[in-house]
Amino acid sequence: MTPQGASGIHSRKPLIILGVDPGTLVTGYGVLEGEADSARVLEYDVVKNRSSRSLPLRLLSIFETLCAVIERTHPDEFAIETAFYGKNAQSALKIGHARGVSILAAVTKEIPTAEYSPREIKKAVVGNGAASKEQVQLSVRKLLRLKETPALFDATDALAVALCHLQRRQSTGMPDRSATRRKRSSGDWEAFLKANPHRIVRNA
Repeated sequence: MTPQGASGIHSRKPLIILGVDPGTLVTGYGVLEGEADSARVLEYDVVKNRSSRSLPLRLLSIFETLCAVIERTHPDEFAIETAFYGKNAQSALKIGHARGVSILAAVTKEIPTAEYSPREIKKAVVGNGAASKEQVQLSVRKLLRLKETPALFDATDALAVALCHLQRRQSTGMPDRSATRRKRSSGDWEAFLKANPHRIVRNA
């Protein structure tokens, strides 16, 4: 799904953030471009898995889908919700598996990753760390100027993760690590190595 949204004017290429809400049955993802107060939605959706499908195949589906999203949207940074440790240890373990393959999809593309707790994310988009999913959904739709509400909370939550990351970058002045990634991915390795001599490993 690719909803419309206003895009701010930037002197440099806007950052692209991939946010993920992990789960073995449903994993939500959302891709934002721009700054926290003027972010534009590039794409959002969910990875759905049948409960009858084996766990390894579910994890493969999550990994392959996120890799495809990365290939399409070229995110500069990746953000994901941390594991929530509730009463059901088995559920927490499965979410941990989904988190692992999601992070792996980003790491294999050398994308910087960040993790945020459910409370941090709710606080960022709603202003209340104990907000309900419905409140998060409403705030995300308003903040991103979506014309329609995502059908599943998982997609909304993923967009909220990406928004939380953009807000954290803006409030803490996190360095823009995307420039190095773009230089490396452009194929101009000679220029990259000249600019980063400390990364060269020399044989004795």
